[in-house]
Amino acid sequence: MKIALVGATGQTGQYLVNQALQQGHVVTALVRNPGKLTVTHENLKVVTTDIFSADSLKTHFKDQDVVMSCLGFPASFFTGVTGYTRSMTAMVSAMQETRVNRLITMTSWYTEPNSGTQSSYLIRFLLLPLIRSVLSNMYEMEQFLQKTEDINWTVVRPPGLKNLPATAQEFLTHEGYFVPDNNGQPAGSAVGRGDVARFMLSLLNSNAWVKKGVAITTK
Repeated sequence: MKIALVGATGQTGQYLVNQALQQGHVVTALVRNPGKLTVTHENLKVVTTDIFSADSLKTHFKDQDVVMSCLGFPASFFTGVTGYTRSMTAMVSAMQETRVNRLITMTSWYTEPNSGTQSSYLIRFLLLPLIRSVLSNMYEMEQFLQKTEDINWTVVRPPGLKNLPATAQEFLTHEGYFVPDNNGQPAGSAVGRGDVARFMLSLLNSNAWVKKGVAITTK
């Protein structure tokens, strides 16, 4: 398939670029800083874009089969985080103009404000408050996508991310804001970035999670 990938220079994005090329896809990596992407391949085109500008994006979305996003933005106590909603507004607008209607993006477990009540004490009272500015903007972006009728979007929600390559482990999935175990408690707390990329690419051949948010982890 022809994939337009936003956020290709991030840690998860780089795994996704490499796996997509190994699987025979043609990748256009839309980046802010092309120097950060060291991989070269005949099926990889690296282009510099403004991820907040629909006009900048649409040039490179034309004729693509799917738009994938691994964008991440740092937490900010003082100003709040707006990168997720700003970039997604531009992406959706560019997709509508170029008639590309499949979108696969990633957020996180616990984006919904009350979904972390089952998590461990440390996560609930230490980690989540630290990253709440990120989770809030991710949640806003998810809400925006739910109101977008002409895009077949999927939001992939991983837990904590480890810098590890893909495994062959089975995925556990749940339509919600975390993956519960048999007792309703969160199943696991971290997943390798390579596995997140592997799951996102598996959605290219599946309609299982269209217009849905899916929490994932590995067994």
